[in-house]
Amino acid sequence: MSIPDRPVPIVILTGAGISKESGLDTFRDADGIWSKVRIEDVATPEAFHRDPETVFEFYNHRRAGLLDPAIQPNAAHKALARLQESWPEDVMLVTQNIDNLHERGGSKDVVHMHGELLKARCEACGNVAEWHEDLTIDTPCFICGSVGTKRPHVVWFGEMPLHMDKIEWALTHCGLFVSIGTSGNVYPAAGFVSMARLRGQAHTVELNLEPSEGSSLFHECRHGPATEIVPAFVDELLMRNAA
Repeated sequence: MSIPDRPVPIVILTGAGISKESGLDTFRDADGIWSKVRIEDVATPEAFHRDPETVFEFYNHRRAGLLDPAIQPNAAHKALARLQESWPEDVMLVTQNIDNLHERGGSKDVVHMHGELLKARCEACGNVAEWHEDLTIDTPCFICGSVGTKRPHVVWFGEMPLHMDKIEWALTHCGLFVSIGTSGNVYPAAGFVSMARLRGQAHTVELNLEPSEGSSLFHECRHGPATEIVPAFVDELLMRNAA
């Protein structure tokens, strides 16, 4: 099976690798985030209920880093926005990333399956709001007035990713699935390629710096820096459609 020679619905999954060249840390690389802190200490519901101050500090630091003016969308983010704008069929952009670089790069309707760092959620009333400041245990909810119920709007280990029904429907109805900058070892995202290929019969492509743990599941793999291989792949797709 090869890349379709006609416009088809596309689902794109992105991971931390697409934002690395913008200056954001990945997670599972030798120098990634999980080499510096333990998942169990900062990224589980149990950690939050046991030691909310530590969890808040971790995400406050990450939020401040994302807001650093030096962190900007790169050529890969911008290429995907160009594909969304120019492709005649649906292009669903699903990201495991909690940054906003896809939106800042021009993409629309980004599906954040792991939440968003620049948002906060109230566990009392469920309100989700933009949030660019530090969060603390004393931060009140502006909607219901509760104190001690605000948390980062991120999906922690042990929690169900967001928008799964929407994502699974798109995977089984697309003609092309592209995975960009993902490790291939975090589920359910690691299973998307199988869902698209076996249930949806899509052509599947991995674009990654190096082979992921699931690279053998893809019809086609292209490896190199995201800022090089993603724009080149988008150019190829758009040229095929123009021909």
